[in-house]
Order: sequence, then structure tokens, then C-alpha cells
Amino acid sequence: MQLIAHRGASGLAPENTLKAFALALELGMSAIELDVQWADGELWVFHDRRLERCSNGRGVLTRQSREYLASLDAGEGEHIPTLWQVLQLVAGQCELHIELKGLHTAAPVAALTRRAEAELGFRPEQWLISSFDHKELLAFQHERPDIRLGALIAGQPRHLARFAAEMGCWSLNCDVDFTTPVLVQDAHNRGLKVLVYTVDEIEEWAWLEAMGVDGIFTNHPEQRRSDKEEIEL
Repeated sequence: MQLIAHRGASGLAPENTLKAFALALELGMSAIELDVQWADGELWVFHDRRLERCSNGRGVLTRQSREYLASLDAGEGEHIPTLWQVLQLVAGQCELHIELKGLHTAAPVAALTRRAEAELGFRPEQWLISSFDHKELLAFQHERPDIRLGALIAGQPRHLARFAAEMGCWSLNCDVDFTTPVLVQDAHNRGLKVLVYTVDEIEEWAWLEAMGVDGIFTNHPEQRRSDKEEIEL
């Protein structure tokens, strides 16, 4: 079962910052997850719609200027990074799971993945692009059909994993509160991987692995029990 650093090593450093991503790399993580939003012609790595929880800014992120966003403190003196800054830091050292947050993210993210492959040593198989906005996910698929997709859900779909298989996704990314053996088995029967968010307790890692889950997103990757890329429980 793969362990994925959720918004970097966000239990040790402010989430979605270069510090959190650097710590995940130091921990030897095989994959890092992050969120991207589009504002003033730039892709910003930030989770929330509004700025207040994770920075000293105010307002809706997508309505701000790049000068204002670049000036903010995202915690411990860290700035809100651009996606390109994160790509430069990671430079192909591990997988990146990029969540598209909202409209107008698919095309610019696709363009940056191409640039990162040309300039930073990334390979197409190192990307996984996910979103709750499945239309935006399909827009990304149109731009880059060679890259894996993960369909994010926060409940139990009526027909379980069928929609994700019909979309041509690689994974179904599930809320831990709604992850069941029936959903996991249905996804696997359809050729999908199952990735679960957000799981920070060791005993839940074991429970999910026993269920057959393929990977988990955690804020505390430092808790893993071995130095291997795969968790051994």
C-alpha cells in the first residue's frame, strides 16, 4: 500500500508550502499530493477557496492579483508557492498527485507537465491528476490522454466505481468515511486503483490495507514503519 504525503509533510510544516514538500522528499516519499488553483494568469498551490485559514491574506484566492498572493505568509514565513516552483523543487524525484481545484486549471496544468518533462526530468507515469470537478478532469484528459486520472469522491456513488471506469480513470480517490469493502472490490473489478484520504492513524492504515486499498493520503508520513516506498504492516 502506497503512502502519499498529503499537501506535503503537512503534519510537520504548513500545508502546501515548499517547506512541507521538501520535508516529504527528505522522508523519501514515493508520492506527494498538492492542490492547484488558477489566479491572475498563474497556478497557485493552495487548498482552500478562501485565504484566511492557511495564510495571513483575506478573500477568495482566485479573485486576487499575483502580487498580492506572492506577498502573503502561508505559515512559518513560507509563501504560497506557484506550481512551477514546486515542480522545480521536486524535479522528478517522486510522483506528484495534482488536484485540480475549480475551473480553468486543466489546460495550464497540462502545459506545465509537458514543460516539466522537458526541463525537470519528470516522466509521464509520475503524474496523477485528480479532481472533484469531473468535467475539469475530462478537460485535462483531452489535453493529455497519456497521464493517469483519479476521480475524487466524498460519498458512495449510486453505481459505485462505474462512472470512474467509464471516464477512463486510473484510480478512485475516496473519503475514508465512505470507503467500504464493497466499493474497493467494485473498483478493483473494474481495473481501478483505490486511494483513500485523509488517514493519519497507524491502526487505520492497517485496516485499509486489509481491505485491499492501494494507497492512502496522510498528513503524517513520518509515522511510516519502514524506509521502503511501500508500507509494511
